[in-house]
Amino acid sequence: MSRRHWLQRVSLLAAGAAAPVWAQPSRPATASRSLMVAQLVDFSQEQQDVSKDFLIGSRAAWQDINAHGGIRGRRVEHLAVETDGTPASLRNALASLKNDASCVVLSGSVGDQLASQIAAMSLKGELNIAHAAPWLQNSSLEVDDKTFPIFAARQEQIAHALKILSVMGVKELGAIYASAREHAALHHEVERIAAGMQLRVQSFQGTGDVSLLGQKLTANTPALLLFVGGTPELTQFTQGLEKQARQRYIVALADVNLQTLMQMGGARNTPIIATQPVPMVNASLPVVRLYRETLARLFDEPPTPLSLAGFIAARYTFEVLNEIEGPPTRQSALASFQRRANLDVGGFRISFNAQRRSGAYVTQSMMTQEGRLIG
Repeated sequence: MSRRHWLQRVSLLAAGAAAPVWAQPSRPATASRSLMVAQLVDFSQEQQDVSKDFLIGSRAAWQDINAHGGIRGRRVEHLAVETDGTPASLRNALASLKNDASCVVLSGSVGDQLASQIAAMSLKGELNIAHAAPWLQNSSLEVDDKTFPIFAARQEQIAHALKILSVMGVKELGAIYASAREHAALHHEVERIAAGMQLRVQSFQGTGDVSLLGQKLTANTPALLLFVGGTPELTQFTQGLEKQARQRYIVALADVNLQTLMQMGGARNTPIIATQPVPMVNASLPVVRLYRETLARLFDEPPTPLSLAGFIAARYTFEVLNEIEGPPTRQSALASFQRRANLDVGGFRISFNAQRRSGAYVTQSMMTQEGRLIG
């Protein structure tokens, strides 16, 4: 089965639990006592494995919030708006929400390309609404006073992973970029961080079928590889690696969904370590316990770091909106987010820095050769 057909099948299988809903026509805010939180979701073939899990976590959170009274007695309408990854699709989605006064905030936009596009539009003054807790993995992108990232970006994840490797005594690293886009965006940062930790780096760039890149590695290639790309590309790469006799170890970033990787038949003989900007899904933090309980009650889905991120994004949005005195509006919601107060969301600390970002929290999980996930 081709990559595209497999991902389409994943999306269809998930539809019963997390089908995106198109934005409804504009209506006055007085139509009901509910208020709307809109979530833009990229369901293109490159992003849907990340977006599906993130959306499920957000849905679980908002359903639980409504079950416990919503925001000051007002029900929250959580509206997921699907896009196909193109700028035109995003602009159509935003246009459908622009004049709906009941829509007070954008929360948890996913994946990274979509979140980056929205942040760039906001920076240009094209957005007049708070953009809370996006899955914004690009920390080199400047954000304005309407964008509120709470998760560690790729650069922080790379620094965390390389720091662990240097402590372990690793001196040489292979950096695998799934395409020219990833290479152009991050190779300078990877090399800068590695040099600061006295790690030598060999770089490799994919140009199509990434499995061919996995087959071309030689005996002189480092055994430990940093992979920069998504789940389908990593699956192809590990399938190419399996044709080699030498054992390899791969460090991936948070855009990789390890559960989907296993389902797609990747990494059967290659241990994978993946960074993630949220706690482990079996952690004892209150927000993680609430997430597991809510997910088990509402959805037939296993806990994953990405759906936990979606859950935390929704809980953060709720905490800020719940502090507003009087009926939440688009203007009062934006003002509340702009205070950028430190928050403890069930043990997950949010504290913004001078660059208007909160995101230094990074953990790692490992998928063993037997397919087990360990922290």
